[in-house]
Amino acid sequence: MGLSEELNIEKDLRDSFITIGVFDGVHLGHKHLAKKLIESAMKNGKSPGIVTFKNHPAAVINPRFQPNFLTSFEAKMDLLKDTGVDFVSAITFDQEVADLTAKDFLGLLKNRLGMKGLVVGPDFQMGKNREADTARLAILGSQLGFDLEVVDVKKNGRNQIRSTMIRSLISNGDVKNASVMLGRKFSLEGSVITGMKRGKSLGFPTANLKTNKDIAMPANGIYATVATIAGDRYPAATSVGTNPTFGGKEQTVETYILDFDKNIYGQSLSISFYEKLRNELTFNSVDNLIAQVKSDIVEVRKLNQSGELQ
Repeated sequence: MGLSEELNIEKDLRDSFITIGVFDGVHLGHKHLAKKLIESAMKNGKSPGIVTFKNHPAAVINPRFQPNFLTSFEAKMDLLKDTGVDFVSAITFDQEVADLTAKDFLGLLKNRLGMKGLVVGPDFQMGKNREADTARLAILGSQLGFDLEVVDVKKNGRNQIRSTMIRSLISNGDVKNASVMLGRKFSLEGSVITGMKRGKSLGFPTANLKTNKDIAMPANGIYATVATIAGDRYPAATSVGTNPTFGGKEQTVETYILDFDKNIYGQSLSISFYEKLRNELTFNSVDNLIAQVKSDIVEVRKLNQSGELQ
């Protein structure tokens, strides 16, 4: 399917105002932009819409680029639709799209989506070799017949809310501040797979999560989390790490769900991260490990009883 076909949407448009981007994580900055888009579209009697990408443009421009997404594509689409826009159009960024000039790409948006307004952030660039910044886009708007609106980047205190900042916080284990910028708890989703079953042998059976390698991963450590299975939420202690006490090498995500004894192998599991409890440690005995795990579980219970895991 070509770009023109992907831009066809199942909706009758009365002309549109559009924003464009990867929107990784659909964080508070993205929601701020979507809110401004909707306000401008409604004021002008147009349909607000979002154009995003099924893949990361950087992966096409730089073959060595390794995606590190804050959400899956499916989750991103759901979050974008939840912003309240009239439509979300997802396109494939391939070499054909990479070679389009900004004028040609915007012309397609005019023809396919009836674009009458473009709403972007101050650092937005597009077109072959990112040739069009906001100054150039203003000129193209005059030529092609659309209005350009530049929206300031939303801040959290002194920090601009950006996907790169959130990714950095997560990689450092600061899931609490990452969640503040996301506007929701950072989470990992996947299916429950069979692990080494060490947790069960120690008296703490864990659910091992199979994650997508392209999804951002928190720093190794133990976290207070909430596990969601079939819509039900449970407090949990989650280990992200390599099990160094047992000489492990591969990073795993293992969750001990408090007061839970159901068989959930093969089921979908979502883990929401609330707080990092401690770094990953290497213990000199199994007894010391068990004592620490018991202490971690006590901390999770305290947080849950205080209402902090709601």
